[in-house]
Amino acid sequence: MKKLREMIDSKGKVFPGNILKVDCFLNHQIDVELLNEIGREFYRRFEKDNVTKILTIEASGIGIACITAQYFKAPVLFAKKNKTKNIANDVYSTEIVSYTHSRTYTVIVSKEFLKPEDRVLIIDDFLANGCAMEGLIDLVHQAGATLVGCGSVIEKGFQGGGDAMRDKGIRVESLAIIDSMSDDSLTYRE
Repeated sequence: MKKLREMIDSKGKVFPGNILKVDCFLNHQIDVELLNEIGREFYRRFEKDNVTKILTIEASGIGIACITAQYFKAPVLFAKKNKTKNIANDVYSTEIVSYTHSRTYTVIVSKEFLKPEDRVLIIDDFLANGCAMEGLIDLVHQAGATLVGCGSVIEKGFQGGGDAMRDKGIRVESLAIIDSMSDDSLTYRE
């Protein structure tokens, strides 16, 4: 997506440890017009897949998933990083290692909301080493649901997570794939 790349190039900041900070438009402060285009693009790529549910993880993926879900007319389900008192014990759970936060989370979704008949599209803001998406895929498999594919706004191609999932036969659609990052430049995969 041309507009996404322009935003990354003009407003993104590269930090040590291969961190790309895009919080001024994607995952802290949100440019809703850009998000609308992102949602429309995910819909264009997956519209023939009969998606019945959009799955993401809290918190950064929720806004992107919600805008995307409007196009599919499907609900959004997000994996929670903490069990709260208002969630029953009947949950699917999996462990996810966060690259950004350098910690492991046990994430959960209620069995009430993820069923075998669901056709699930996973959406997230970033795909780096693939741990978050692999965990969400595990939740889909636990439910016996069908995984339609995974969509990431920005993939750090040099970290290999997306390519490893593609090698397993998982459909991964990333709107911008960055093959290398340095302090002053980004190289995109065409």
